[in-house]
Amino acid sequence: MALYLIGDLQGCDEPLQRLLDKIDFSPSRDRLIVLGDLVNRGPASAKVLRRVQRFGDAAQSVLGNHDLHLLGVAHRARKVGRKDTLAAVLDAPDRDAMLDWLRHQHVALRHDIGGGTLLTVHAGVLPQWTVEDTMRLAGELESALQGPDVAEFFRTMYGNDPAQWNESLTGAARLRVIVNALTRMRYCTASGVMEFESKDAEAGAPEGFMPWFDVPGRKTSTATVAFGHWSTLGWLSRPDLISTDTGCVWGGCLSAVRIGATPQERELIQVKCPQAQKPG
Repeated sequence: MALYLIGDLQGCDEPLQRLLDKIDFSPSRDRLIVLGDLVNRGPASAKVLRRVQRFGDAAQSVLGNHDLHLLGVAHRARKVGRKDTLAAVLDAPDRDAMLDWLRHQHVALRHDIGGGTLLTVHAGVLPQWTVEDTMRLAGELESALQGPDVAEFFRTMYGNDPAQWNESLTGAARLRVIVNALTRMRYCTASGVMEFESKDAEAGAPEGFMPWFDVPGRKTSTATVAFGHWSTLGWLSRPDLISTDTGCVWGGCLSAVRIGATPQERELIQVKCPQAQKPG
């Protein structure tokens, strides 16, 4: 059995098929984790959802900001954006089945492998959170997504404030910080204040901020955190980190990472992707 991590798909089904063929993925033998943003911007979001759904227990996904956006639109808490390509899902006869499957995915997953810990999220983990904190708070968010008041959750999910975690937070403000950290964050301060405007890794961090994974004393540094979300950062492989968004939707590559006997044993497999949208 092999465990594969795949970066942001964003509705790019044809490259996904080529990548699965290249790794010879078999749902009866292997396991797959998609690191969020299955949908949007690319041409075939519904096909991606149906394909991953068909793998049953062999495939899981952590939710990304575009996945939550789709659910927010479906629950009438958000309008369709100019660059969105969600109509094939929203107008599909099996729409309800796809959306129900999506909202029952996780926002963080933990795997203990060969004496090490692999933590998978879409965007990042606040430096003040341990692995245990992350899984506990992800569980709170998943309960809201899967509960009877999900429409109300989406009506209060959006916004950048509070920008910093505090355990005393409650209600919508508490869930908003969890959402923003796990699905949107790229930069933060040493004390965990998040910044959401800057996306270009090559331009460097805004003054006073740094990539969330470079904060000194980050409490998940003893684990390996795998994430997507940051296409301008691209592929990054360190003992404590795997960055997998290599810009498929922008004409880059779609990446899979085969995890070996420990999180430190890893192999990168890629396929080139046609450009579905232009950045900017």
